[in-house]
Amino acid sequence: MLATTPPFEARWRSHLRTRRWAALVAALALPLTGCSVLSPGPEPSGLDSESAAPLPEDKADLKPFYEQQLKWGDCPTGPGECAQLKVPVDWSKPKGETMKIGVYRAKATGDSAGSLVVNPGGPGGSGMDYAAAADQIVSSEVRRHFDIVGFDPRGVGVSEPIDCLTDPELDDFLGQDPTPDDTAERKEAVSIAKDFAKKCEERVGTELQHVSTKDAAQDMDALRAVLGDAKLNYLGKSYGTYLGTLYAENFPKNVGRMVLDGAVPPDVSTLEFDKGQAKGFDDATTAWAKDCVSQTCPLGSNVEEVTGSVQDLLKELDEKPISGSGGLRLTEGWATMGIAQAMYDEAQWWTLTKAIVSAQEGDGGGLMSLAMQYAMRDPSGGYSSNLMESFRVISCADRQPTTSVEDWSEYAAKIKDVAPILGGSFGWQSSLCAVWPTQAEEEPHEVSAKGADPILVVGTTNDPATPYRWAKRLDDQLADSTLLTYEGEGHTAYRRGSDCVDKAVDNYWLTGELPKREDRTCSS
Repeated sequence: MLATTPPFEARWRSHLRTRRWAALVAALALPLTGCSVLSPGPEPSGLDSESAAPLPEDKADLKPFYEQQLKWGDCPTGPGECAQLKVPVDWSKPKGETMKIGVYRAKATGDSAGSLVVNPGGPGGSGMDYAAAADQIVSSEVRRHFDIVGFDPRGVGVSEPIDCLTDPELDDFLGQDPTPDDTAERKEAVSIAKDFAKKCEERVGTELQHVSTKDAAQDMDALRAVLGDAKLNYLGKSYGTYLGTLYAENFPKNVGRMVLDGAVPPDVSTLEFDKGQAKGFDDATTAWAKDCVSQTCPLGSNVEEVTGSVQDLLKELDEKPISGSGGLRLTEGWATMGIAQAMYDEAQWWTLTKAIVSAQEGDGGGLMSLAMQYAMRDPSGGYSSNLMESFRVISCADRQPTTSVEDWSEYAAKIKDVAPILGGSFGWQSSLCAVWPTQAEEEPHEVSAKGADPILVVGTTNDPATPYRWAKRLDDQLADSTLLTYEGEGHTAYRRGSDCVDKAVDNYWLTGELPKREDRTCSS
């Protein structure tokens, strides 16, 4: 589905899976403003986790997966415990081939009332890594009452990871020209997309047909049952909201206390999605420019001059890359990635400003460093995650664009019309799915999840990656939900510095109570 988007939940992504536990925790420890400690009693009220929801009689052939016993053991990273969940490659053929899904659990620090399953976004983000940072991603009170559980969705991390390209091939792929502006460049862009698709088909094999979000939602229900939870309590951020919403659509009676932060409604078309994200990042870039101008800004005296300096730099890099870092030249593609990385969190805005000034002087090391954080690439040339590949593969498995690759210039122009600063690079990125070898799993559609317990949707008014209107839209569609609004900058809201948001979310998990109408808007 989300083939054109920068990966989500940027605060934890930039840290290596191996030899990085301490760095991961340090990076996630954002300063919070004195969250009130909730005291709901010995355990959250209204939770029944004594037995998993029974499997319907017509699904008896799924029993081996729903009734398996996880074998918990030590983890390669983090102090928690890890296991592997066995699932069918194709859920419609449960007696066929199987695969293993990696699971991480940080047990409750007090008496556990059940599990809280978490997903950080992506697609392609590691739920295991996210759960390993349990002390940072949820409050101490939630930690006391819930086991924090994360899994690597199929194709991601340790769960039969997708690997289409070698590291040098991936370097070239990510550094490609994102704004082909003549016939020769457009022909090359199409060739690069077809080559990526061909190598994925050759190197991944039949799994390529079974890595959709709908597949992952089915895996998550099996995990819920194996964990012994009657209902799924869940935190999904960004793309994780799409995973949660498809779960609620397919398993409404199994939904417990579900928080969807930074919403992606399933009825958003590919073009609408690309336009929305491109405009979101343009708006965030404008907000960064305003912030720069409010201080002593080395890039211009007004917003137009600052954003113009970005456009000028990208144009220059399109024509002639400059020295970067990590053995790479800074191309327009890598530079755009570095700028997007800084937009996820305003704490990186000044870093971006300095990096652009350096690039104007011929040194692309700063922007390249931001881009490598985004791509999870280390200076030696290795990638600590398969996020850059799984992100694209899962996106194309979820939804393919209807526009042919030959007509992509017109598609890209529509996106640039609404986002003149960065939009030019967003259009061609999604052309990959137009040449994808397998059929997409889903078509855009509304989801009501009728019969599900009340769901809490969280939206940030100036979110660059998941526009606030999408949160409102998902809340309108769901049969039983409440929208919590955070008036501020950045991607997602929970545990990003708002005591108001944190208290409302925690109270919902701990007591089942949704915020009252007068408490549904939080200011920065």
